[in-house]
Amino acid sequence: MPVSRGEAGTLSVMMKMGKYGGMLVYKNVAFHGVAELRKVPRLAGLRVQRVPEQVRVALNDKAAGRMLAPDGAEIRFLSKSETVEVTLSCPTTACEMIAFWGGFQDNRRHVIGNEPTTIRLTYPERVAQLRPGVCDNCDYSPNVWRLTLRGLDKHATLQFHDIQGQGLRPPNPDELPARTYLAYGTSITDGFSATAMHLTYIAQTARRLGANLINLGSAGSAWCEPQLADYIALRTDWDFATLAISLNMIGGGFTAEQFRKRAGYMIDTIAGADPTRPVVCITLWPYYPDVCTNLDPPTPDQPFTLHQPEIANEYRQVLRELVEESSRPNLHLLSGDELLRDIDGYTIDLTHPGDAGMIQIGQYLAKKLRPITAG
Repeated sequence: MPVSRGEAGTLSVMMKMGKYGGMLVYKNVAFHGVAELRKVPRLAGLRVQRVPEQVRVALNDKAAGRMLAPDGAEIRFLSKSETVEVTLSCPTTACEMIAFWGGFQDNRRHVIGNEPTTIRLTYPERVAQLRPGVCDNCDYSPNVWRLTLRGLDKHATLQFHDIQGQGLRPPNPDELPARTYLAYGTSITDGFSATAMHLTYIAQTARRLGANLINLGSAGSAWCEPQLADYIALRTDWDFATLAISLNMIGGGFTAEQFRKRAGYMIDTIAGADPTRPVVCITLWPYYPDVCTNLDPPTPDQPFTLHQPEIANEYRQVLRELVEESSRPNLHLLSGDELLRDIDGYTIDLTHPGDAGMIQIGQYLAKKLRPITAG
């Protein structure tokens, strides 16, 4: 594994293959959905990052922090021993780890706190007793250990310390799904309000399509930065992508024309990188201004707010126009209200879907993506 000297004398463990694509392997295990493991001052272990440091520091401050959250990241490996121990810590706020063996979910959730925590996992007895051929059509081999990760709030970061087991190795391609789905968007994409990472709409979509998942959701901070667009376009490790953009830019005070400029660059850059890879834009989901009354009006200091359905509709129209006017044959548009149809699938803020809403989005999004991504 190449290790490079970074800023301020820190060390960073980089991708094994390619500038952005390929598999990150360290300690004989694969870190999926992780672009860099980075040594930072005064912290033991290596910090998990969803984007490389040079990309992260170019983003707005909130997004730079969000890309340190392990949301959707996985530690993947095979082991010759029945028992494996992994040591992790979360120096800011807590993270959660749920183990899977292939698609078989553990019934325990492990919460990781500030101090290094060693979690002992044992290969499930019933999974070991599966008859030959039972999982021949499964997307993941049941021999693949998948330690799925996410932060329990927007401030979480994760430090990887160690993993111990006999005969550890990263999975081979034929032990994993053949295709990879990359998702960018706001907190809904990031996974907020789902009660587990595998219940988010992007994970539900990936499962229905038999795909790996790369989560680049950025809660409260999906501002469609050109640096992130360039990074996604340069990556070679995804086959199709969705861009759910971007309620956060309304909250950030961007006008519809400013959204047009940033979103236009993002979708054209990503779709233009490889015409064989479908890129699907998703307009703003319905949310509380679309269904509520007696909301606070705009003020001179804040001429437009998240409370106004007018600005949300402007954003929706801009995204439609950008896709309709594009000459990219691999660029597609879906309307948020086609995917999230039941208003009572939301949490009580009427902005973030709960588990029912997330599952519904995954169901309809997979149905829409299936013909688009066929072949």
